Amino acid sequence: MASNRPQRIPVGADQCDPFQSVATELDLVEQTLLRAIGSREQTLTEIAAHLIDGGGKRIRPMVTLLAHFGLGGKGSQDIVDIATAIELIHTATLLHDDILDDAETRRGKVSAYRKYGLKSTLVTGDFLFIKAFEFAGKFNETVVQWTADACTLLTEGEILQGIFNRNRAVALDDYLEIVKRKTASLFQTGCKVGAYLAGAKPAIVDEADSYGLNLGIAFQMVDDVLDVVGHAALLGKPTGMDLRDGNPSLPIILALDDAVVRDAFEHSDADEGRIAEALEAIKRGPAIRKAKELSQTYAETALRSLKKLPASPHRNGLKTLVQLIIDRDF
Repeated sequence: MASNRPQRIPVGADQCDPFQSVATELDLVEQTLLRAIGSREQTLTEIAAHLIDGGGKRIRPMVTLLAHFGLGGKGSQDIVDIATAIELIHTATLLHDDILDDAETRRGKVSAYRKYGLKSTLVTGDFLFIKAFEFAGKFNETVVQWTADACTLLTEGEILQGIFNRNRAVALDDYLEIVKRKTASLFQTGCKVGAYLAGAKPAIVDEADSYGLNLGIAFQMVDDVLDVVGHAALLGKPTGMDLRDGNPSLPIILALDDAVVRDAFEHSDADEGRIAEALEAIKRGPAIRKAKELSQTYAETALRSLKKLPASPHRNGLKTLVQLIIDRDF
């Protein structure tokens, strides 16, 4: 019998630890983040630090740095600043997401929304968006526009996800559009800007853009699978949150032909027993296998774009990152 587990992307001697290869610059991003959130109003700094100090992996600034150095970019404050801007935008969206989702936890501890309240958390998210453009706004019109476009896509993705919240009419194409805007846009923008600031030719910038887009889609698909079959201690939050919140995640969409799953997804008053039953139904059916296969497909598409970039240790880091994302603990 064939294994239900998708085949791994082959990796070999050209592996490179993506975190270690830009460790110095990531440390500078960390320092810049801490300076950026300083405010005369201590509450803003405290709420921002609550999340920024909460153990984020800094994957978005990391892909920005890897793309930049992999295409011949030199170490400078500019690339650190744009990588910082992207992480600030991401952090702002997390604060706002926790409000919209009424989230109790984030990264293994109480969410800022639950700890500090709606008004202060909302304003802190706005504060971080403004701080992001303190960094991004110093660049030329192209970089500013790409960064602004990413923010636009994020907001559009949030609205689109809301349209399909608890909506059984949601289809795979709808899901992909949400993910491209809400999750993949910052991966895509980071890679594209990193390549552009390295002076790469337009065709290479386009390949970096494609890598980031498809990496971001694969990343979200794996996140969705982990929400069903992952370990709460590793996730930093309970499993099954997408089903409880009515978010149209990939495994849910792929299992909507099951009446138990459909009922739990559509009804906000579903109790924990119905949620547990629906999660088991998703695990029993083909949805998890299909979602893993889809994530693998997008990962492979990202790698095809990567092959068109010049060989370098940093390109190897981008390759290894694809594998690390796909191999997260199912």
